[in-house]
Amino acid sequence: MIPDPQGAVMALFLAFCRIGGCLMVMPGFSSARLPMQIRLFIALALSLALLPMFWDTLYPPATAAPEVYLVTIFSETITGVVFGMVARIYSLGIQFAGSIMSMAIAFNSSPTGDIFEDSSDNNLTSLLQTGALFVLFILDFHHYMIKAVAESYTTIPVGTLVGAQKSLISVTDALAATFKIMLRLASPFILYGMLFNVVVGMINKLAPQIPLYFISTPYALAGGILLVYFTIAALLDQFADGFFVIFNAL
Repeated sequence: MIPDPQGAVMALFLAFCRIGGCLMVMPGFSSARLPMQIRLFIALALSLALLPMFWDTLYPPATAAPEVYLVTIFSETITGVVFGMVARIYSLGIQFAGSIMSMAIAFNSSPTGDIFEDSSDNNLTSLLQTGALFVLFILDFHHYMIKAVAESYTTIPVGTLVGAQKSLISVTDALAATFKIMLRLASPFILYGMLFNVVVGMINKLAPQIPLYFISTPYALAGGILLVYFTIAALLDQFADGFFVIFNAL
């Protein structure tokens, strides 16, 4: 028998705030294709699983004054969102790399529906985004995120609001590191596009009467798709390695 059912429910809700805030923006779990009920049940299940581990930490703030409890709810939610936002920023980076690759190889297809979100994107970007997310799930990145949230109760006590400066530094560092990694992943395609366009431009100078743009586009696309075929395995491998490097650094 639970001696204080009301306190237990309020402590569970505090755990749900941090975990639910992380899942709300975490890649995969925040997808529009995942029903809201499933996301809610996953967050509740994780909260129930972690509550006994941090009962002594969560129960005292849950039984505090109402105004203190409301402030604690806000701080716990923001803490969870900051953790999930770092992973979200990195997963969005593959869309940036896919857009660069599509422009470099002249893959200018009409946008189609995104697999994970209610937006439109080209087929190459959707392929890279799907493969990258699958690789992260295969490597149990969601377990890594849950472990990080659980360990955050030690580094960021309950009710302690994450500093605005610290959060901003974490987000900007994640953005900078993501930009460098995605630029490195797309660098072969950037070099390919530059070399191909330089060669086509030189040929066009020698034979200006030939419409080389329309003639060269299929060859640029064929070479780019061949480059994707040979580099996509290494690209996804470096993408997965970069995630753990960035998250450990933060």
